[in-house]
Amino acid sequence: MMRTATRTSEVATTDAGRRRRRRGRFLLLRLLQGVLTLLVVSILIFVATQLLPGDVARVILGDAATPERLAALRVQLGLDLPVHQQYLNWLGGVLRGDPGQSLVTGRPVLDMVGVRLVNSLTLAGVAMLVMLPLALLAGVSAARRRGKLLDRLFLGTSMIANATPEFVIGSVLVVLLGTTVWPILPPVALLPTGQSPLMHLPSIALPVLTLVIAGGAYLARLVRVSFIDVMSSEYIQMAKLKGLSERRIVYRHALPNALGAVIPAASLVAAITIGGIVVVEYLFAYPGIGSLLLESIRSRDLPVIQAVVLIIAASYFILNFLADTLAGGRDRRA
Repeated sequence: MMRTATRTSEVATTDAGRRRRRRGRFLLLRLLQGVLTLLVVSILIFVATQLLPGDVARVILGDAATPERLAALRVQLGLDLPVHQQYLNWLGGVLRGDPGQSLVTGRPVLDMVGVRLVNSLTLAGVAMLVMLPLALLAGVSAARRRGKLLDRLFLGTSMIANATPEFVIGSVLVVLLGTTVWPILPPVALLPTGQSPLMHLPSIALPVLTLVIAGGAYLARLVRVSFIDVMSSEYIQMAKLKGLSERRIVYRHALPNALGAVIPAASLVAAITIGGIVVVEYLFAYPGIGSLLLESIRSRDLPVIQAVVLIIAASYFILNFLADTLAGGRDRRA
């Protein structure tokens, strides 16, 4: 009997070790794929910015600049070098933490991006903090009333929200809450320079609400599906047969297991939110990296464009890698 128990324990330990090694290899592979993806993205970013119409030197000096001044500025900026050499110089600077200087303002790109990045992360963070509990509440409430009126209303409204672009949602909110119907919130996010958005919550209310509606509907549907799957599992049915109260079954057993499937999806929703920020910031004139990107495209400020797009791509990679890590922790085969 003792020998059998020891052998069972050894087998369990061996299986656990194999699962850890498989999960480690999987995460290492995803990390390598992510690094390679970012390298490819950096090449695409650089090539795309080179293809933008217009002459950077002429944008900086104006139409009245002489050919001699234009040529001298191109040499100063390194624009006379072959494209591959320009890319290697730029990539080397990025790896050293120095993506260069703005061609328009002359300021270091990191100084320009830093404050805007903090503003964007604050906006996304507030949106996620509001979105997660609301999505959880809506998804669980709909799942507990599966097939009833509330569930059908939830499915219909969430489908509409999922299919509606952020700029349409934001425009409707501006009309409803910012200008025409109930003008109770600022339609434009005007923030004083150097101050945290958290000090002006009414100004960021509509951008946050836009992101919450766009991402929360999708996340709430995932919560609903996950909760329904858990409630139909065998151990929940056994708990019902034992006479446990519905409240205990839901909050003690079902909800924690449903959250295990939703948390990785929340990372993907955060990645989608980062992408939607560009549109939302432009719509509400919010001073983040999205609006900085559009301003830089208009002025053809190549180093700023390259840095901002690379930051957004890196954010996607980090959040997707986090989702894979969390999902791997739940994978029985990992």
